[in-house]
Amino acid sequence: MSKLMRLPARLSLRKKNSHKGDYGHILVLAGSRRYSGAALLCAESALRSGAGMVTLGLPESVHRALIGKKIKELISVPFPENKDGAFSAKAFSAVREFMKQADVLIIGPGMGSDNSTRALARKIVAAVQKPQVVDADALNALAGFTGILKNHRGEIILTPHEKEMSRLFDINIRLVKNNRKLVAKKCAKYYNSIIVLKGHCSVVTDGDKNFYLNHTGNPGMATAGSGDVLSGITGAFLAQGLSAFQSAKYATYIHGLAGDLAEDKKTQLGLIASDIIDMIPGALKKSM
Repeated sequence: MSKLMRLPARLSLRKKNSHKGDYGHILVLAGSRRYSGAALLCAESALRSGAGMVTLGLPESVHRALIGKKIKELISVPFPENKDGAFSAKAFSAVREFMKQADVLIIGPGMGSDNSTRALARKIVAAVQKPQVVDADALNALAGFTGILKNHRGEIILTPHEKEMSRLFDINIRLVKNNRKLVAKKCAKYYNSIIVLKGHCSVVTDGDKNFYLNHTGNPGMATAGSGDVLSGITGAFLAQGLSAFQSAKYATYIHGLAGDLAEDKKTQLGLIASDIIDMIPGALKKSM
């Protein structure tokens, strides 16, 4: 296991008279009729990573289906959907209104690739000026529309794997694979974002002086939902007041460490994303 990293005092030390409002309110805009699990994984990991409150925004029919089945500590809100059970572009005004009370937005896990859903994702990323974690289907929605990132003035964390990185920035996949550090740095700088380029030794960079190469994690984490867990942890650290780069750096480390702890119990072959969530408290404890 890699050398332990200490979390910032802001995460590891809480005042005795604190309350949930001190640790941030996250809106997780995620899920669709086909991919409801991604939304739940992301939201639960945010709760397990210290967020004071997490609201899970879901398409209407998915919200109805999950009532009584979701994590008890989650708040959930239905938003307009299209005929396929994914977010409709009509959800924009309601999401924008809700973000007035939230501190952080996580957008993308399991949203789907419908044209109206992609249009909604682009519109929301462009309009929301609060800290954001943009992942999965929201990353794919931005492909061809990266001017939204370049012109944005808020804190944005992008969490692509190599294929998503190639698609998002229209870069040859071999170039991405063979030049991970350089490509991540240049794109982060040009597009005014923090980039977490996921994979073996994930790269975290702001394109300037802040750079981190992660050494926690194992091949067992190459499983469905693992990236959704990372997004949840990242959003939780943002909500608790860390900078975008710090949030991405420490979340990547904790995510990998939780995966290493899960490997010890479940083996690489038997490891699933929920096992990583179960080990988040243990990973946090080791790092305090």
